[in-house]
Amino acid sequence: MTALPYDPDKIQVRLAENDEEIKASQALRYTVFYEEFGAQPTEEMRTVKRDMDDYDAITDHLIVLDTDLPQGKEQIVGTYRLLRREIAEKHGQFYTSAEYDIQPLLDHEPNLLELGRSCVLPNYRSRPILQKLWEGIAHYVADHNIALMFGCASLHGTDINQLSEQLSYLHHFHRTPAELCPKAVANRYVSMNIHAKEDFDAKKVFISMPPLIKGYLRLGASIGDGAVIDHQFNTTDVCIVMPTAQVTDKYLNHYKRVTQKEFHGTQISGDAV
Repeated sequence: MTALPYDPDKIQVRLAENDEEIKASQALRYTVFYEEFGAQPTEEMRTVKRDMDDYDAITDHLIVLDTDLPQGKEQIVGTYRLLRREIAEKHGQFYTSAEYDIQPLLDHEPNLLELGRSCVLPNYRSRPILQKLWEGIAHYVADHNIALMFGCASLHGTDINQLSEQLSYLHHFHRTPAELCPKAVANRYVSMNIHAKEDFDAKKVFISMPPLIKGYLRLGASIGDGAVIDHQFNTTDVCIVMPTAQVTDKYLNHYKRVTQKEFHGTQISGDAV
């Protein structure tokens, strides 16, 4: 078995606690989205080397830290951006609303959480890091009594022909039930019903999915109606919808059984930022 390039026991997950940690998470996002995957930054972003928008000021930022680096300084190596419904409505809308009509979700569930801006540095893209992230999300969900999570997840690239089997697989096998189903806004809607379900190898296509989307699907996520091309980020987006029960059952309850302690000594809550 190949050794991990980090010590899993030295990895911590918590909410960002100050502006410097938020800026560090923005710098990580810039490294991954813009330098690695070819997103198109604004001039301001290019100057400061940070991915940023107005939502950063109102969201909670879940961060992964490696506390065992050679210089002995904590470094943020992964991040997730979390936005609760009451905060989104107070300040305007959810980020996802620019791409999807999420009214069915708003009508169905008062306690919603939007997930976004997920990224991890290449050397840390492994199961232990993803598990740490989901433990953090599970605690956040429990703290705020969240029943349903949603957000945009991305397939790399904007050529629908290259992504047609993956989009078709999601359409045929993981469609959100009609009463909950978000739909891509009309002027950005791209049909995902490209191939008939018998025309591709579903198992092979699932294996080809980005790790984050596979993780969502394994946790019971479903996918909204239509994809959206995001030229700035060089991605094709789909809308994921995920009840929280399986997340808390798998990560929160397991963690409590194993440790019987507070989560990394710090309760994950919206008051930490």
